[in-house]
Amino acid sequence: MNWDLFPQFLATGLLTGGIYALIALGLVLIYKSSRVFNFAQGHILMLGAFVAWWFTENLGWSIWLAFGATIGVAVLVGLLIERLALRPLIGQPILATVMMTLALSQVLQGAVILFFGANQRSLPMMFPLQPVILGDVRLKLNLVLAFGMAMLGFLLFVLFFRYTRWGLAMRAAAEDHQLAQSVGLRVPRIFGLAWAIASVVAIVGGVLLASISGVETNLAIIALKAFPAVLFGGLESIPGAIIGGLTVGVIESLVGGLPQDAAFRALHLGDIAPYVFMLLVLLVRPDGLFGLKRIERI
Repeated sequence: MNWDLFPQFLATGLLTGGIYALIALGLVLIYKSSRVFNFAQGHILMLGAFVAWWFTENLGWSIWLAFGATIGVAVLVGLLIERLALRPLIGQPILATVMMTLALSQVLQGAVILFFGANQRSLPMMFPLQPVILGDVRLKLNLVLAFGMAMLGFLLFVLFFRYTRWGLAMRAAAEDHQLAQSVGLRVPRIFGLAWAIASVVAIVGGVLLASISGVETNLAIIALKAFPAVLFGGLESIPGAIIGGLTVGVIESLVGGLPQDAAFRALHLGDIAPYVFMLLVLLVRPDGLFGLKRIERI
């Protein structure tokens, strides 16, 4: 690596990792509330990007109006998924629920291609393209502001989770579903709220990514980088989602910046490196960096 460019790669990786961390937050939320790993998170993200593009292209809305309307669609999508696909599986083996999320991802993929097509589109820029220059580091303003929006989303969620009535109810349900029901909490409603928030988080991340790199079906694959982020940080840890997302972004950027010949460039080492790093970490810390180790007594 040209070490003069190290600060550039590091800063770019941190900014991109902030968006990955926001997507990872949705995965953590679903797992904490229902013990389900949502493999459809990336496809919900992709759906949000295409819906936002449809609002701007066919209705002529501004990108910010389309962004707000897409968040409303996200709430509806999350509630429908929980009510129609996941709630009938309550009490069933966890494998059945996991397979449902896998099937849901393929349904969303097919629906997007059917209604919107598979061609790449461009979403109007949410932020100006002018650069931000900090010494030798040159950053895109839209990426800096997207990172700021992602961190603001994290802050709002933490405040909601810690200080609101519904947030406290979600924390209680995350600890023990049966105990939460015994004190009068409506756990199915809490599940619905968790899926709605996770869908909002995914779609916000999707619109931010699409405004930078374009609207395409590959956004679902890009969102898969949130998986090593959440597994590295810990499936039940919100701070772990932040640290995991930032770490994945930095690793991807630094490895992608290494000098490579044509053969290695074809391997896309920057895309592979986060998963290799995740495997190495899990060999040492199977529960992730901040994951909880649960001990059940018989």
